[in-house]
Amino acid sequence: MTSWSTLRTRRGLRILSATGLGGFASAGIGAAATTPDTDWYRRLEKPPWDPPTIAYPLVWTPLYADIALTSAAALTLLEQEGRRDQASALRRALATNLVLNTGWSVLFWRVRRPWLSAAWCAVLAVQSAALVKRVGDVDPSLGTALAPYPLWCGFAAALNTSIARRNS
Repeated sequence: MTSWSTLRTRRGLRILSATGLGGFASAGIGAAATTPDTDWYRRLEKPPWDPPTIAYPLVWTPLYADIALTSAAALTLLEQEGRRDQASALRRALATNLVLNTGWSVLFWRVRRPWLSAAWCAVLAVQSAALVKRVGDVDPSLGTALAPYPLWCGFAAALNTSIARRNS
């Protein structure tokens, strides 16, 4: 059975429901915290490579789906193989990642601390790369599928840092 086909099992669907719910909660809280139409954000000086606002939901929606799917497939395979310690470690890494992801939105948009959110986002990018490695250790195809996530987080950290620098 391949990692992807494990999602068609009862266990796989249960795990996918959990990872999907976690991603949905993170995305929902992050979206609720995000306020690009505020005067504060409009007044910030941004680099010329700042994407248009519409790009963010177009990128984040498939990334959250990717996180849920790849994590669920890896967790299901680990559980089926009896590697419960590794499955527990992956669950903790995923939960940490989703908290970091949600926290960035709150720090940047609600707390309005560009330097603090830039540092937080850099930690998110590093932790996202570690999540890719952890998932890829279970099945390289899963790691490859999740690889765009830390790349986007790295871009976000660079963008956030540029905004912080321009507005200090």
